[in-house]
Amino acid sequence: MWTWFPSKGGEASEEKEMMEGYKLINIIEELKKMSQKRGFENKDDFHQLLERCKDITLSNEDADFLIELYSKAKNLYIRNTILKALVFCEDIDLKDFFFKAFKKERYLDMRLTAVRGYAKFATEKEVEKLMSTFTEILLKRPESTPYNYQEYELLRSAFGLPYLVNQYGYACFIQAYEQEEKQYNAMPDAFKGHFTLNERGDIVQLRSLGERKKMLDEFRSIGK
Repeated sequence: MWTWFPSKGGEASEEKEMMEGYKLINIIEELKKMSQKRGFENKDDFHQLLERCKDITLSNEDADFLIELYSKAKNLYIRNTILKALVFCEDIDLKDFFFKAFKKERYLDMRLTAVRGYAKFATEKEVEKLMSTFTEILLKRPESTPYNYQEYELLRSAFGLPYLVNQYGYACFIQAYEQEEKQYNAMPDAFKGHFTLNERGDIVQLRSLGERKKMLDEFRSIGK
């Protein structure tokens, strides 16, 4: 619950800054204070502090606060970040929360994060029921979104389906991963390999915005 957080100050070396230029703050208490202010959901400093919840040990009280914040949040970034933070809770039974989150969310990457949390407490058969719904939606994606590269990259990242396949080996995870890869590989190369997520669920850019724009513009010009 307590963590080191950078304070504003001079240009000391990274090591010195770690030792002297940081102050100890309670992340959850700071988030509670910030959440009382109007328009907090769209503030960058609130988002940045919320991201830190993935790297701290959350108490039951902390988890309750984040769940309440999640239930009220309209901002997708906030809900997604909270899902990722709660996924890393080891000693708190959040089975019911993740089940409801799966039903609540529309985007497949957020549904998959909910499945990841749910799988820690559920049986394989219980997980299969959610993954059946997940795969049904996945199969329809090429119809609604032919070049669904952003969602596919999230699903196939180290945080997504590969983790679940390696961690559990359930047939439902393997089938979903194979189907996602089939749909991903069916797309033109211009839509592939722009970014991914690391093991902690952080975005890793694999190409610059300029490179990405050039590839996509070239593809669209050919299609005209």
